[in-house]
Amino acid sequence: MRILVIGSGGREHALITALAADETVDFLACAPGNPGIGALAALHPVDILDPVAVTTLATELAIELVVIGPEAPLVAGVADAVRAAGIACFGPSKAAAQLEGSKDFAKRVMVAAGVPTARAYTCSTPEQAAKALDEFGAPYVVKDDALAAGKGVVVTDDRDQALAHAAACGRVVIEEFLDGPEVSLFVVTDGNTAVPLLPAQDFKRIGEGDTGPNTGGMGAYCPLPWAPAELVPTVMEQVVYPTLRQMRVEGTPFAGLLYVGLALTSQGPKVIEFNARFGDPETEVVLALLRTPLAGVLLAAATGTLAERPPLRWRDGAAVAVVMASAGYPESSRSGDVITGADQPGVLHAGTKAIDGELVTAGGRVLVVTATGVDVPTSREAAYELVSNIHFEGAQFRTDIAAKV
Repeated sequence: MRILVIGSGGREHALITALAADETVDFLACAPGNPGIGALAALHPVDILDPVAVTTLATELAIELVVIGPEAPLVAGVADAVRAAGIACFGPSKAAAQLEGSKDFAKRVMVAAGVPTARAYTCSTPEQAAKALDEFGAPYVVKDDALAAGKGVVVTDDRDQALAHAAACGRVVIEEFLDGPEVSLFVVTDGNTAVPLLPAQDFKRIGEGDTGPNTGGMGAYCPLPWAPAELVPTVMEQVVYPTLRQMRVEGTPFAGLLYVGLALTSQGPKVIEFNARFGDPETEVVLALLRTPLAGVLLAAATGTLAERPPLRWRDGAAVAVVMASAGYPESSRSGDVITGADQPGVLHAGTKAIDGELVTAGGRVLVVTATGVDVPTSREAAYELVSNIHFEGAQFRTDIAAKV
């Protein structure tokens, strides 16, 4: 199978790593990719937000399956263009990707489908925002309605900060705070059949002990030994299948990767958010434990044949990922710092670039350091051992990823 992966982050490096190990894959390309991905796949420069450019590249390379990693190309309609050219594509349509592209759209779908989630208001004026904040009280949860690269959510006890974030975004969803541990569940679907992957947990805040501003994710682990045994069946029954049914009713059937962000509240699992693609850094740990070859699963979802696939097989043990970020992240990011020690197995590239033969930082989250072991503590120790051998000026990473397990 000839596969083209779109994107250039740690998630795409994890996907490429899994696909490169699949014996059914005989050609693997990535656009635009990064130096780490370049060791496994042919790299091609492309504007990932240009449906015509991506489709042209896939056609020129005689690609049989396009896998779209990031959310922005999905919201831009790249998957629609690829499919219109007769090429199978793993990723939802532009209309279906609004599950991630618009928090308001996602809330309306959840309400219509009867999915358990937080009560919420969509606000476009300071007056509406103030009224919603006062109704729900602290902690205040304010979400940018549009895409914000994982940094559009503010959870704070400071009402002025909440109002300022609402004003900066323009259009926001303000909702009641959901207490309880958070869980990420990835579901591969062709629009009708849905197959859950292993639940994982990520760490969104920059600082130790879940302090500081939200990021795109500073680490993750799976499986979750503390999670209720009935968690996945409950979420599939109460969230995933009702959502897929409602998306068909809306005329926007969803096929691809449905990311379900959950809070395990005292009233049961409730949805915090939907994403329309693999999440980062959870992808790195979940795919590290997947034994089933990945290409056939993604192709089945892209071609409506997922029901014909055998159940997924998983490796024993656990996986832990630690993100190493650049100086200034998440408010900003510094580029050009030389990286050493990144050529170790398990080190996935996110924001990196090669300049004059040296590997340098080129983004906020720079590396996703991933390790597996017999259990979470063993995997965690192995991941931090890898981290200790990696160096670049201003490197930031949390030392408490999966520490409480």
